[in-house]
Amino acid sequence: MVPPTTTPQRAKQRRGEGQWALGYREPLNPNERSKKDDNPLNVRARIENIYAAGGFASIDPADLRGRFRWYGLYTQRKPGIDGGRTATLEPEELDDEYFMLRVRIDGGRLTTAQLALIGELSQTYARDTADITDRQNIQYHWIRIEDVPTIWRKLEDAGLTTMEACGDSPRVVLGSPVAGIAEDEVVDGTPAIEEILRRYIGDPRFANLPRKFKTAISGLPDVAHEIHDVAFVGVVHPEHGPGFDLWVGGGLSTNPMIAQRLGAWVPLAEVPAVWEGVISVFRDYGYRRLRHRARLKFLVADWGAEKFRQVLEDEYLGRKLLDGPAPAVPAVPHDHIGVHRQKDGLCYVGAAPIAGRVSGSTLVEVAKAVDRAGSGRVRLTPQQKLIVLDVPESEVKGLQADLAELGLQTEPSPWRRGVMACTGIEFCKLAIVETKARAVELVAALESRLADVVSGVTAPISVHINGCPNSCARVQTADIGLKGQIVTDADGNQVEGFQVHLGGGLGLDAGFGRKLRGHKVTAAELSDYVERVVRNFLAGRADDERFAQWVARADEADLK
Repeated sequence: MVPPTTTPQRAKQRRGEGQWALGYREPLNPNERSKKDDNPLNVRARIENIYAAGGFASIDPADLRGRFRWYGLYTQRKPGIDGGRTATLEPEELDDEYFMLRVRIDGGRLTTAQLALIGELSQTYARDTADITDRQNIQYHWIRIEDVPTIWRKLEDAGLTTMEACGDSPRVVLGSPVAGIAEDEVVDGTPAIEEILRRYIGDPRFANLPRKFKTAISGLPDVAHEIHDVAFVGVVHPEHGPGFDLWVGGGLSTNPMIAQRLGAWVPLAEVPAVWEGVISVFRDYGYRRLRHRARLKFLVADWGAEKFRQVLEDEYLGRKLLDGPAPAVPAVPHDHIGVHRQKDGLCYVGAAPIAGRVSGSTLVEVAKAVDRAGSGRVRLTPQQKLIVLDVPESEVKGLQADLAELGLQTEPSPWRRGVMACTGIEFCKLAIVETKARAVELVAALESRLADVVSGVTAPISVHINGCPNSCARVQTADIGLKGQIVTDADGNQVEGFQVHLGGGLGLDAGFGRKLRGHKVTAAELSDYVERVVRNFLAGRADDERFAQWVARADEADLK
């Protein structure tokens, strides 16, 4: 008997990921099509020449919800829309006719004149709103399109910009807020940041990336380097001296990943060129077919550090990088709060608003107070805080008093010191719950309820509040991370609440928090819950045990 013939099965071909370097250049989703149709940087001319004159109704939707981001503009959430409707409404139903506008402040560096201007613009054009973000930006709200060209002109006259503060572009470069003055700094990364801005920001070659690209450059581990697309961290090479350790592929949101070390040491002068190489790898090999896989972290996870370094060296740098050591891990997080000695003998003073919420009027008065103290430099931090540099010791107490009157405490409680929050439902179209006001309420409640145990809290317990799963406030890397969602209360009602992540961290305890399956906390229960967990920690910890260590071994009952 002749056996039946069989047709050989062809191996299933994997679908292309939209990588330009592999020949996939066709538009693969609406975002890619929009960027191909017109370089997003071209939208500035339309804003200045058409939309500012014609008003909100004149704006092309492709510009409004796409290209505007390359200049720091997002439509803000229409008031009165509850969080349960966030995912059910179309963008045009969520859009208000006002904008959030981010002022790009690379390295968090400001003069008092720039700070005063930012405050004055807020008073005039943004209903006195001004939030310090965890990207060292200032974020305005209530901006009218008619006012944007004037705001740009005033900012740019002062050496500031909103260019590529958002969008699929190289976003603000984080840098140590104490660069150049810290006694324990390995190397000052400021020259590299300045050179990257000069060479590459606004360059059309890097204005169409698969998605956002976040950078951190610091001679200290104080800028959350583990969660950036690319990070350069200060380290001393045993033969070549101070330089930077290179990390790639970090990020949070709904698929959090810790960046991977490439094992490469980069001298200060070579940082801009290596940065260009890394962003070029992302541009050319990054995934563009699916928007949710378009961050560099997915490519690094698939390739691994060894292949990424090989491609970077062989195809983009044309040379091998030097191997180098890992940076030291700090025993305690750098948050820069309080009074500290600079290496030149002056002091820097770090102050804490609650979750970055300030105002234009506050910033104007801060600038005046800083001038009175004999300083001319201010820094914003990746922890939503503010630092005054170059303060003579004789002026420290007076400055502390002035800042305290403005709601900026330099000796804050652990709760004020450790709280962060994203924009939340007040203005953000993606948000599900309120965040900033809830942070204020939580800090006040904890300062009152936990006053009897505050002396036992030897390190701030970070509490990060996020309005949606996107983790702008880094919930997975907080001691107590709170991710906003709609939950069911004891009476069966749908209310604002949070999924809880416990024991995350960066630096010494780098990793993502323990998520308790099925455990949700309503907004009304939040203060009770955080108080209960903190008291359980203080009662159950071993000597000098950190919160993250305790969470890792604690019984689940003590975490609920």
